[in-house]
Amino acid sequence: MTTAYFAGGCFWCMTPAFAELDGVRRVTCGYSGGQEQNPTYEAVKSQSTGHRESIAIDYDPEKVSFSQLLELFLENVDPFDDGGQFIDRGHSYTLAVYYRNEAERERTLERLSRLEAESGQTPCISVEPFDRFFDAEDYHQDYYRKNPEAFQKELEESGRWNRHLS
Repeated sequence: MTTAYFAGGCFWCMTPAFAELDGVRRVTCGYSGGQEQNPTYEAVKSQSTGHRESIAIDYDPEKVSFSQLLELFLENVDPFDDGGQFIDRGHSYTLAVYYRNEAERERTLERLSRLEAESGQTPCISVEPFDRFFDAEDYHQDYYRKNPEAFQKELEESGRWNRHLS
């Protein structure tokens, strides 16, 4: 098993896209990219910590590759929005790939370069070395399963609904 780390805006909304994928053992909501130790949801959401809402994807590389996870990430975000994702605005909702090794970094940069060539637009996705990941509070974990009606409402109100139909 290994772990991939992505910041894709609202971590509740990103989780189900990966959780049901064959080869994924667990998706954990949390925070990456900031310097504060043990940030809280309220602090991150207030844009005061430098963290982004992120997900940690524990996966079996024999069943699913980092490149496949990266593709799924790109399918579930607006890669050209530099102010956040959908209705969620601010740094904590901006996009990032946190690479763990040079191969992940190269694959990410190559894919983003291809995306730019295909679209004619520059992706607004930060590519950063993985430093730390802090698990979010328990009530955020598997939110879509624990609170299906509230999650459905979040998808619809956020503008992500169409992303989850595909």
